Amino acid sequence: MKKHEYNTIIDELSAPLYRYAFHFLRNKEDAKDIIQDVFEKLWINRKMIDLNRVKPWLYRCAHNAMVNFIAKNSRTRYMDSQDLPVFSTPFDSSFESNQVVERMVNILPSTQKSIILLRDIEGYTYNEIGQILDLTASQVKVYLFRARMKLKKQLIGLNKLA
Repeated sequence: MKKHEYNTIIDELSAPLYRYAFHFLRNKEDAKDIIQDVFEKLWINRKMIDLNRVKPWLYRCAHNAMVNFIAKNSRTRYMDSQDLPVFSTPFDSSFESNQVVERMVNILPSTQKSIILLRDIEGYTYNEIGQILDLTASQVKVYLFRARMKLKKQLIGLNKLA
């Protein structure tokens, strides 16, 4: 990989990687640090990485870095109130609903959380997610189904409490 190819990859993939990291960690600075580290690893390993597989490699590297970051800091979820937009009105419950869903997604196991974010937020296909997380497409479908079922059960439980 040459310098101009590396720069092209950064231009194309830095924004979607950052969005993925931010949705996973819920902290702007931590997401920026993770993505910076991932691109540094890409440059260090540039001679060993196939250009056709750089995107899945970057996402897998980011995923592993985020899981390790959370484990290292002994946290199960990241919510930084400064990172959340403030546009809620007393008559608009969509903001509160979004917060509830975000919190539910944040407590999912890391693989399920990543699959939900990559599929529902970033719009990747099952095969692309499989390449990123080193899973088969059918495994991705199973994890996605299980994650959605967990979210559904939690939402039903909240409705019963209300």
